[in-house]
Amino acid sequence: MGARDGPTLITSVQRAMRLLEAVSAHENGAPAKQLARETGLPLATAYHLLRTLTHDGYVRKLDDGGFILGDKLQTLQTTGRAQALLSRVRPTLAALRDELATAAYLTFYEDGEIRVAEIVDGPGTPRVDLWVGFEDAGHATALGKSVLRELDEEARKDYLSRHHLADLTPRTITSLPELLRRLETPPLAPAVTDLEEYTLGTVCVAVPVYSGDTLGSLGVSLPANRLSRLPEIRERLLPTASRVTRSLSLTI
Repeated sequence: MGARDGPTLITSVQRAMRLLEAVSAHENGAPAKQLARETGLPLATAYHLLRTLTHDGYVRKLDDGGFILGDKLQTLQTTGRAQALLSRVRPTLAALRDELATAAYLTFYEDGEIRVAEIVDGPGTPRVDLWVGFEDAGHATALGKSVLRELDEEARKDYLSRHHLADLTPRTITSLPELLRRLETPPLAPAVTDLEEYTLGTVCVAVPVYSGDTLGSLGVSLPANRLSRLPEIRERLLPTASRVTRSLSLTI
């Protein structure tokens, strides 16, 4: 290719982006004619692009004919903010993986559910096979139990009332009183363990983290034959969790 050759650009995409930028400049909305004039687009082209963007939820047409940004962009903005936050902690999770030779996990308690936000693994540190979703296995995972331990009594009661204590392995705790007792007095507190309760042959340990007011957990998984390392791993997890919390609490 010659020196003057550059990337292939899609003109229609560029025009749509210019329209979105113009729409965002008008808090109370602007009509198609004004937006076409500001972007230098033919009116017909502006109408076609605005119709498409409106259909897909990126802009919204007001009753007076003006256009404002739509809900889809707000969703993208929220998602982008979450991605930016996670990008801050991935290096820390990767360093934890490399130091402990374990897969590292990060979860958050959002909308009443425990959800995996990030997993950092590698060829020599494979992740656990998530054969049952975390939303249905909070009682059987160290990550989930860490969150449950930190919830206030009312929130914990609400979660447990909506989730069956499924018997995932012979070691899974399916008795609610027993689960609550172990949450209150874990041997490695504030760390919580999963001793082959989610998957036979795998043990996990997790500690709490926060992203602002959002509760979460940081944990690692390892083969059950490395069970004796859990106290040592706990000592590494606690300062790492503090760093993750600080990173997630920074304002973007």
